[in-house]
Amino acid sequence: MEFQAHDLTEPLGGRAPDLICFSHLRWNFVFQRPQHLMSRYARTQRVFFVEEPIFESGVEPRLTVQTHDGVQVVVPRLPDGVSGEASLDLQRRMIDELIASNGLSRYVLWYYTPLALAVSAHLRPAAVVYDCMDELSAFKGASTELPLLERALMARADVVFTGGQSLYDAKKHQHPNIHPVPSSVDVPHFATARGMADDRPDQCHLARPRLGFFGVLDERFDIALLAAVADSRPGWQLVMIGPIVKIDPDSLPARANIHYLGPKTYAELPAYIAGWDVALLLFARNAATRFISPTKTPEYLAAGKPVVSTSIRDVVTPYGDLQLVRIADNPLAFVRACEHAMAERPEPRMARADVFLQGTSWDRTWAKTRSLMTSALEKSRVPSPSMSATQDAHGAS
Repeated sequence: MEFQAHDLTEPLGGRAPDLICFSHLRWNFVFQRPQHLMSRYARTQRVFFVEEPIFESGVEPRLTVQTHDGVQVVVPRLPDGVSGEASLDLQRRMIDELIASNGLSRYVLWYYTPLALAVSAHLRPAAVVYDCMDELSAFKGASTELPLLERALMARADVVFTGGQSLYDAKKHQHPNIHPVPSSVDVPHFATARGMADDRPDQCHLARPRLGFFGVLDERFDIALLAAVADSRPGWQLVMIGPIVKIDPDSLPARANIHYLGPKTYAELPAYIAGWDVALLLFARNAATRFISPTKTPEYLAAGKPVVSTSIRDVVTPYGDLQLVRIADNPLAFVRACEHAMAERPEPRMARADVFLQGTSWDRTWAKTRSLMTSALEKSRVPSPSMSATQDAHGAS
């Protein structure tokens, strides 16, 4: 089925239902799948993006709401020392107050994290969407309750999306209405890198060649491979962009030719990529990366850069199979792949990439989720959640 990117202001079968999105990712962390989709939904309906709570000393329980890209970003703020069932009970009351104060009578619950079911299972939405963008239970520090809550969420969801094909293959038997919806790319945004001549102040002094990576530096990042590449080619400048999360910063290799430039905004990324000779996907092969589908793959291609990646399944297929990305895992093979990437004529590769990207956009991805959500709304008659799912969710703390 083809999902066209129609007018984003077109009503969703009459009055569009409001949308309450529960996310484990904060809106201002890294601009990725939730932000792309929710900002588009905000053009047709009210969207409330509910983050996980922030615990602060000396505060009264309250919600703060700020508007970003048309989305109302909602943050529960709780006093330090509140935990367990008391914390969950406060959050349930806050969600109830959010719904009442905004007059939400018909709404969709959209989940990025099953943990949020513990504070929302009592609600009666018009439909439930589970956008399973990652296998969160495989991530470092994941709650042991995630598998149980995900089963409860699967039981309640009207439609399920997965962030890539490999995650779909792993979960396709767990729900009757599940669909692979790989993350997409804003081609015009990243294509601006192709014509940029000005370099960014914090990388303009670096020699060439430059090989770069942007993304979260966490347990999925291949630290050993980065160190090996830097050591084997001391003349290469390796530019790492992104926040360091869940790992000790001191565990990252310190070399004269590795440059950690920290987080950058989504708007800044094309200007940094423009100054690179090769774009890298430096992912370790472990439980946390088994089902990932890196959004940066098509973004690198749209920027016109050659890409070298480790053998992440959703990168190998389709990008490696179509010879859009070079795949290598051990340091020697990875270095050679980078050398070949820098030696090739860019025009044929860019032409192949452009053909592939023609059918790819966040507008199309949004349109697909919207169509599937509309179908779920039409079929749904506001069923009550199963008692077991509700009990599981309320029993988790």
